Amino acid sequence: MNHLTINLEALLHNYLAIEALMRKHGSRWTMVTKVLCGNRPVLQALAAMGMRAAGDSRLTNLKAVKRIASATECWYLRVPGPSVIDQVAQLSDVSLNSEIKTISALNESAGRMGRKHRVIIMIELGDLREGILPGSLINFYQSVFNLPHIEVLGIGANLGCLAGVAPNIDQFMQLILYRELLELKFERRLPLVSAGSSSSLPLLIEGSVPKGINHFRIGEALFLGTDLIHGGTLAGFRNDVFLLNTEIAELKEKSLQPPTDATSIAPFATPQGNDAQPGQRGWRALVGVGQLDTDITGLAPLNPDYEIAGASSDITVVNLGDHDDGLKVGDSIQFRLNYAALLRLMNCRYITKQLAPSVDEFRERMKEEGRIQNGVVITDGPEARE
Repeated sequence: MNHLTINLEALLHNYLAIEALMRKHGSRWTMVTKVLCGNRPVLQALAAMGMRAAGDSRLTNLKAVKRIASATECWYLRVPGPSVIDQVAQLSDVSLNSEIKTISALNESAGRMGRKHRVIIMIELGDLREGILPGSLINFYQSVFNLPHIEVLGIGANLGCLAGVAPNIDQFMQLILYRELLELKFERRLPLVSAGSSSSLPLLIEGSVPKGINHFRIGEALFLGTDLIHGGTLAGFRNDVFLLNTEIAELKEKSLQPPTDATSIAPFATPQGNDAQPGQRGWRALVGVGQLDTDITGLAPLNPDYEIAGASSDITVVNLGDHDDGLKVGDSIQFRLNYAALLRLMNCRYITKQLAPSVDEFRERMKEEGRIQNGVVITDGPEARE
């Protein structure tokens, strides 16, 4: 059966690695849970680990977080549109914003609920996604500070999310200077500068991130351990939290090239790099996962000698090489995933998700090993540093 396994020991390892980095830097972080698509068992496991703040761009997912861990601080990570203002004010404690009309509407909604809503004002620093232009800072903040039901928690930026340009020290220093300017101008404290993400962790590990950057929004590094700057896996992290297991439905020796050079009418692009010669043959396995389930280009066979030849909506063809590697129909081929592939798999109702161990077994194991106190995993003892 095709299924996605979720290794809670590996997830805990990455969680503790991030906690250690945050303690060393003197920072807070929000766990970006978007890729989980509201999966309850994984959220329950994260709650057992001590999840304090969770960020998502889907309100239904934040609702799932609140049901599982009501004390968790919820961050709404997508700039709110007018149609969801009341839900954002109700379901999230903090939201990222760049439009004064939206913040004014949040102020009115929070007022009707008898509460305050906290906001991070996003500044455009080159990623060309959300954010106000730096030249508008003073007037923008003047308006926001006068809203009685809004608390400005700080400033932030998205770096490396859309344009794909790696964050740099100059961008970090700009944000720190903007915070100093605003605090001096308005004589109000802005506690957080939220500019760190998974793409910032290589710089944090190197000790290059300025101390003024004191809040990180981290998802990919937690779930995949990815080093987004240098490639591969971050030092001290694991890349085996998620593993896709696919069942072989056919296994045969076939030609590795189509018989003609006719124009392709295939609905999906074929991966590049097939340098097989005309008439060359090899062993091919068909597995029951396709483009409907995930981003096939984001799959990497666990066996480096295997190569994905292509995929239709529900079948992927894997070139095994000159022999069948001892495999047979019904055996499994396993794949590691990039973020895009994982996101689509987690959102796919056709793929079973299996935790190893189960959440209950995980809790019991942690208790037996003395790694859980007061219901959450210890993050600052010797066990956390192993």
